[in-house]
Amino acid sequence: MEKYYRKINELKEACGVFGIYGHREEVAQLTYYGLYALQHRGEESAGIAVADGKTVVVEKGMGLVSDVFSNKDKLLNLKGHIAIGHVRYSTTGASELVNAQPLLFRYRGGLLAVTHNGNLTNSKELRYKLERDGSIFQTTSDSEIIAHLVALSGKKELNNSLRLAVERIKGAYSFVLMNEKRLLGLRDPFGIRPLSLGKFNGCYILASETCAFDALGAEYVRDVLPGELVIINEDGFISEQLIPARGEKLCIFEFIYFARPDSQLMGKNVHMVRKELGKILAREHKLKADLVTGVPDSSMSTAPGVAEELGLPYETAFVKNRYIGRTFIQPDQSERSAGVRLKLNPINSLVEGKKVIMVDDSIVRGTTSLRIVDKLKKAGATEVYVLISSPRITHPCFYGIDTASKDLIGAKMDVPEITKTIGADYLGYLSQEGMLTATGLGRDCFCTACFDGCYPEEINFRKQKPLFGDRY
Repeated sequence: MEKYYRKINELKEACGVFGIYGHREEVAQLTYYGLYALQHRGEESAGIAVADGKTVVVEKGMGLVSDVFSNKDKLLNLKGHIAIGHVRYSTTGASELVNAQPLLFRYRGGLLAVTHNGNLTNSKELRYKLERDGSIFQTTSDSEIIAHLVALSGKKELNNSLRLAVERIKGAYSFVLMNEKRLLGLRDPFGIRPLSLGKFNGCYILASETCAFDALGAEYVRDVLPGELVIINEDGFISEQLIPARGEKLCIFEFIYFARPDSQLMGKNVHMVRKELGKILAREHKLKADLVTGVPDSSMSTAPGVAEELGLPYETAFVKNRYIGRTFIQPDQSERSAGVRLKLNPINSLVEGKKVIMVDDSIVRGTTSLRIVDKLKKAGATEVYVLISSPRITHPCFYGIDTASKDLIGAKMDVPEITKTIGADYLGYLSQEGMLTATGLGRDCFCTACFDGCYPEEINFRKQKPLFGDRY
């Protein structure tokens, strides 16, 4: 039984997927650019698989896209007209090469390459049943389960095999899959994780975010719908409602934190929604201060909204070391402290003698907020007011964000206690009503379970794998 332990200071992304059909000889290079645009969604591993109509070849490794494919010969060796790619942050399964995606399988129907964004909530139960019935797993990732279910379906057509497979799985998933001849995209019936369809020079593209289309100069066509299967082949694409949709429940943190500000989600620009989050946050907390600043990077769209609404100057008071990833996680306390020191550095002359409003997207454990507040005060800020552009996180997520109740400061403390813990002079959260209003979309369009415990589907808490401790 494998053991590993993770210390979390921040929310972590839920992986990025990409797929393209039709650009012979260039698909690997185009997928590389697409993954580069999606790098913020996962920094642990990256991989690309290419099909030429007869076979599938995979190249993958640990680290950033630029590290894995630093040797350009790897891309040149990936020849074909279909490709899928993946950048990974592990939520189920250790951060090891064996779990890096795309995962490639051979079964009686041929070859199947799989990439997955999300988390299956019944993976422990399914894996137990599959292993009991003779399946042999090659990874500790829940993404492998879909391949075993496809292989056991007994159906000749892949879409029919997938239909039987998804009838058995629960949770959040945006799958981009590929066999020797087709590219497929599949989204869960709630649409918890995003997936969009684009078009580039006559070929079709699938991606977690539209910023990947922009990187190629591609055209955004539409979002893949909840429960929809998109099949792309030489004749174009066809759509099939593989499983009945159960509403639209996009993870609200895609707007708050995960997605790049230049991406479009549900027809809304992420930057503009974040700016509106800031404006509403300022209306709910009418503070008097000397300046407003944001914590890079996701709050750099929200903080100007706060400043504009309060009529205060907005300043970039932190310089970020761009050579350190979006999340800096180390195994012990001293290394985590060093990580914060290396990642962000305040500009003393901007904050010295000032009352500073610091805007951030969320507080998970509180340790990062504590260190950033301390940095501002050591830089000379007389008072630090912390505004958070989301409600207090009080419940664990089982859909692809690595959080557990025992690590959530919002589940253990009230606002005054958190304020004291992080050393702030004031702490204000955005209300849930304000957050949903900022999107300009219906309040029923989002999963907000981490704030209110209202999960899209019934969760058997006893059967969830512990996020800190034993895994398969």
